[in-house]
Amino acid sequence: MSSTVELTKENFDKTVTEHEFVLIDFWASWCGPCRSFAPVYEKAAENNPDMVFGKVDTEAQPELAAAFGIQSIPTLMIVRDQVAVFAQPGALPETALADVIGQARDLDMDEVRKAVAEQQDDGQPGQPEHGAQ
Repeated sequence: MSSTVELTKENFDKTVTEHEFVLIDFWASWCGPCRSFAPVYEKAAENNPDMVFGKVDTEAQPELAAAFGIQSIPTLMIVRDQVAVFAQPGALPETALADVIGQARDLDMDEVRKAVAEQQDDGQPGQPEHGAQ
C-alpha cells in the first residue's frame, strides 16, 4: 500500500490547510527521473508518518503545476504551516531528501512568517499620486 496521497485541484487546499507538513512531488509518468525518484519518496513517506507526502501528476493536474510555476519535473516542494518553505527541481538522493526534511522540521516558523511578511512589505510598489506626471 502506498503511503503517498494523490493531490488534485479538488483536495489540494484542504490537504495543505489541515496538515502541518505537506511534501509535494510534482511528477509525470513519462519522466524517467520522476520514476527513479518515486521509491526514494515512498521510503521517506514511510519513515515520516507524521507528514503528508503528496504527489501531483502534472499531466492530470496542469492547473496545479501552472499555479506553482512548475517548469521542470520532478520538483519537490515542502509546505509547512501553509507556507512553502522549500521548492527545488530534480530528483534528490535518499540522504539529501532526509536532510531537507530535517531542515524543514528544524525551521522556526515564527521567523519564517516574519521573513515572508517583510518580503511582501518590501515587494509592494508605492502607489503613484493622482495627477502625477
